[in-house]
Amino acid sequence: MFKTNSKPTHMREGQVDTMIGPQVVIRGDLHFSGGLYIEGRIVGKLVALDGQPASLTLAENGSIEGEVRAPVVIINGELTGDVYSSERVELAAKARVQGNVHYRVVEMTAGSQLTGRLIHAESAAALPAPEALITADALMD
Repeated sequence: MFKTNSKPTHMREGQVDTMIGPQVVIRGDLHFSGGLYIEGRIVGKLVALDGQPASLTLAENGSIEGEVRAPVVIINGELTGDVYSSERVELAAKARVQGNVHYRVVEMTAGSQLTGRLIHAESAAALPAPEALITADALMD
């Protein structure tokens, strides 16, 4: 009749399913779904599972060294690596990002720092792949 163990297909704003505390250091890639809140340190890729609702929140004292791929990414800590978001990126007041941010919608609060490029998802699709640029340059020589 009714399924009691089915997961919802959407998330509430600010929902936290998993928290990585301030004393935790994880080395290696992490695949997740749902709300992931990070106060600790991650060295590796963070990738949201395809087709699952997911959001990543990096707290003020948290840090990530690696690529991040998630629909919703909220940063208020230190991130070294590229960010790929299919929905929304928020850079809060204490955000310090070293890397490119690929976004559909972006919000930057005064005080956030970005050392890299903001790349809109639709404009990035119009550009040729880097390999194609190298091949074209090689042909010109």
